Amino acid sequence: MQWTLDQLRQFVTTAESGSFSAAARRLGKAQSAVSTAIGLLEADLGVELFDRSRRNAQLTDAGQLLLLEARELLRQADALNNRAHSLSTGNEARLTLALDEALPYAATSTLLREMSVRFPDLELTLLNGTATEVAHYVDEERAHLAFHFVRGALAASFEQRHIGAVPQGVFVAADHPLARLDAVQRKDLVKYRQIVMQAEDVHEASYSPRLWRSDSFYSIAEMVADDLGWAILPVNVGTDDAYDKPLQQVHCPSLALSRLSVRVLWRQGWQPTPTVKWVLARYTELLGLIETSGPALKGSIALPSK
Repeated sequence: MQWTLDQLRQFVTTAESGSFSAAARRLGKAQSAVSTAIGLLEADLGVELFDRSRRNAQLTDAGQLLLLEARELLRQADALNNRAHSLSTGNEARLTLALDEALPYAATSTLLREMSVRFPDLELTLLNGTATEVAHYVDEERAHLAFHFVRGALAASFEQRHIGAVPQGVFVAADHPLARLDAVQRKDLVKYRQIVMQAEDVHEASYSPRLWRSDSFYSIAEMVADDLGWAILPVNVGTDDAYDKPLQQVHCPSLALSRLSVRVLWRQGWQPTPTVKWVLARYTELLGLIETSGPALKGSIALPSK
């Protein structure tokens, strides 16, 4: 078969315009050129696409079926063009991000929606895990870069950058005795089991002589919901509505909890591409909105278009 994409476009335009003359005007061609191109297409395909016994360009039964195929082929051709243009301007074909499961989903979901519009041809893979796991994904070269809560020092093989901070608080089950106090003191915390984040070579602050540990904030939150103890959690994790029963943040001014630092990391020697630089800048901005809006922010972030 010797038909061309240009002939397919003229065929589709004629079918949509309703006549050869209207199609010619849309395409900026002479009517005779459009008519000749479609005639050659019909000869090559071995079928009549239009019933020329009528005044307007009326599709035959075969023409109606082949119109669907022609539109799909043109869609694929445009997709190939767009991807080639994206690659030629320095964007990568594939990107794998590793995300700490406890990062605020309001920021993450907004980032992903905007990426789908800004980089429609990018093949994106997301790997989720604990802070330790996502760092391993980068170290094992399963991911290009990782976003996670800071958990101690990194190996010299990594580059890192601070990109934001997330508020944290003390959480208990809604029916826990600490939930009934207007203000919780350290002497109150020592009476009950504390569930602490476990990370490699990092010792988290503990205030109770009775400790349980887990490497996942969401696992800790589930245990708190089961009334197994209290915990210090990122506020976005503690206020999530996914648990069997809601958690309650208690007022504990004596702890003066700082915000949890968030960083991005990648292997030394790897150079961020224009796509990655945009992702870094945008996620930093979105985490900043979380930081300034506070724990009341739920769901996706409504932002003005740029």
